[in-house]
Amino acid sequence: MELRKPYYAVIFTNTRTEGDNGYGQMADKMEELARQQPGFIDFESARDGIGISVSYWDSLEAIANWKANMGHLVAQRKGVKEWYSWYKVRVCLVEREYEFAK
Repeated sequence: MELRKPYYAVIFTNTRTEGDNGYGQMADKMEELARQQPGFIDFESARDGIGISVSYWDSLEAIANWKANMGHLVAQRKGVKEWYSWYKVRVCLVEREYEFAK
């Protein structure tokens, strides 16, 4: 998929608390909800001890609207209260990209 540059990446790096406690279901729900938001481009995530999720957006306004989405706000609160022992969010402007695939 060729993305029109520049665009933005929101990088959410975290460590989880013990147990699922509804996390998996909420993560799936949040990805589905994010994909419906104006300005959403794509989403990638990985977890091996530390979790890294990256969502891609076409503008800073789209990112701010996603952060303020009521469903997302509920998940954010539960994350602080139940699911994360630490997290960091980075918002980055992507000016260039390249990839390799066999």
